[in-house]
Amino acid sequence: MYKITLPLSLLVILLLSSLLTPVSAVAQDNEPTDDEVNAIAKQLYCPVCENIPLDTCQMQACRQWRDTIREKLTAGWSEEQIKQYFVEQYGVRVLATPPAKGINLLVYILPPVALLVGIVILLRAFRKWRQATVQAEQVQPAKPEDPYIARLEEELRRRER
Repeated sequence: MYKITLPLSLLVILLLSSLLTPVSAVAQDNEPTDDEVNAIAKQLYCPVCENIPLDTCQMQACRQWRDTIREKLTAGWSEEQIKQYFVEQYGVRVLATPPAKGINLLVYILPPVALLVGIVILLRAFRKWRQATVQAEQVQPAKPEDPYIARLEEELRRRER
């Protein structure tokens, strides 16, 4: 009959526990965290409420949609697949960032173009203002019509020489 010693039994227990630990850790890794769910929910808007991100909306429907995101993540769906799922269900309006296609492309093009046009307009205006001040400084004063002032200026010029 085999005698099981205490060190051998401890070794067997440690071996079994080390084999079971990774299995439980792997099972926990499949469950998405609230941060992972909210990272996707932040990129989606509630289709019922106006301009409220899905991660902050407290409506029952939004809670269900966050649960749907959690289920899809658990099933192995990617972030893009989940967003596409919600777009198919509720339309493009649920996306926080509209896709750069069609009329939405204007959202990405118009602001930089407007900024450049504004800079060009300001540069032209500054040049005109600078030219106007330089021309104003270069203009000779008109000769006075009063003979007394003309004689006074003539005298002042003579004394300056």
